[in-house]
Amino acid sequence: MGWLDQIGGLLQQYAGVNPNQAPPQVQQDFDQFAEAAPPPALAQGLASAFRSDQTPPFAQMVSQLFGQSTPNQQAGLLNTLLAAAGPQVVQQALSGGGLSGLAGLLGGGQVNPQQASQFSPQAVQQVAAQAVQQNPSVIDMVSGFYAQHPTLVKSLGAGALAALLGHLGQQRAQGQVLPASQDPYGDPADQGGGVLPASMDPYGDPADQLPR
Repeated sequence: MGWLDQIGGLLQQYAGVNPNQAPPQVQQDFDQFAEAAPPPALAQGLASAFRSDQTPPFAQMVSQLFGQSTPNQQAGLLNTLLAAAGPQVVQQALSGGGLSGLAGLLGGGQVNPQQASQFSPQAVQQVAAQAVQQNPSVIDMVSGFYAQHPTLVKSLGAGALAALLGHLGQQRAQGQVLPASQDPYGDPADQGGGVLPASMDPYGDPADQLPR
């Protein structure tokens, strides 16, 4: 039994739910989802929550996650932002916010955990805001990073969790077709054993159809 078969009913309950009116059990439901789902599915839902107009701005949510992260995780986030926007953009964001001292830590293009611990959530919010303006795909990159740390994702609160689960619930309800490269539900056509990749499969790719 696939993971979606296990919790498809749970996701369906969140299709159309207003994040501002999240069910009281959303934390427990997210735990069940995170235990069963692969990281790419969590990343996709998290990216949707970041982009939702019913949740706080991306930069604010990222700063919240940063504040709950370990130094190693903080360094990973900052390096993800650096990779997306480039050191110059990040340094400009810090200097413009009166944080030129922190900008000097980015000279090597990589941040270690000790350096990352010197950043405040407010500084990271400035960096994330500048990074997403420079490269909107940073949302997907950050989502992929934090999908490896579902316990931290819970710190975003009930509204963000409801938006995350609701996005995946709507996809399932609509039977939305996803490209194989973005399919968080697994794509047997991409597996070995003589099976052609989806892009070359003359019989189509039923693995890209989300089960109802």
